[in-house]
This record gives sequence, C-alpha cells and structure tokens, in this order.
Amino acid sequence: MTAQASNPWPTELRLHKDRRTLTVAFDNGESFDLAAEYLRVRSPSAEVQGHSPSERRTVAGKQDVQILELHPVGNYAVRLVFDDLHSTGIFSWDYLSELGRNRDDYWRAYLGELAEKQLSRAPTVR
Repeated sequence: MTAQASNPWPTELRLHKDRRTLTVAFDNGESFDLAAEYLRVRSPSAEVQGHSPSERRTVAGKQDVQILELHPVGNYAVRLVFDDLHSTGIFSWDYLSELGRNRDDYWRAYLGELAEKQLSRAPTVR
C-alpha cells in the first residue's frame, strides 16, 4: 500500500455560499460534502472529544450552525471557526477523510445519542 492510499491529500476544500456545507476532495478520488452541523458535533477538540472516549460529549442544538472561517494549520489540517464561536477543533486531512467515509454510521450514532439523552438538534431559544 502506498503512503498516498493510506493518507489521502486534499485537492479541494470549498465552503459553500450558505456556509452550511464544506466540500472536501482528495487525490484518491474521494469527495465528500460535509454538513457544518456534522463537523461541529464531531469536532476533534478536547471540548467535544474529552481526553478519553468516556469523556466524549454529545453536542446538541447545532442544527443551524454555520462555518465562518477556515484556517490552514501547517500543511496537515484546517481549523474551522463556527458561528457559535467554537474554533478549537483542528481537522487533519485524515480525520476529514474518516468523517466522510464514515458519515452515515457516525451520523446514525449521533442521532441515537441525542435520543438516548433526550437532546435535540434544534438550537435552544433564548
């Protein structure tokens, strides 16, 4: 297996005009449209992931979240800034590829966690 096959390199990173979808294309031919909500609730930040699997947090109320900015981190990742001001997640190219390949399973698991904890995707009204 070549390094390229196991470590896809991004060829496109495009934030859609509505700021709710990020398209990520890789040199292995894979391309994914990732919803801002999905990226926000799967953020690799310690705030979401914790420092161990048992500390991982279920993030609710992000149905309408948007991506405000993309900031390159070296040549290995991008930091996303969301309109709820969450900005500590550094999304490596490998992690973005993983999120794309496993989107259906991860999303189903997330919806299950919300239901189990009686949480909602809808933002809380202030």
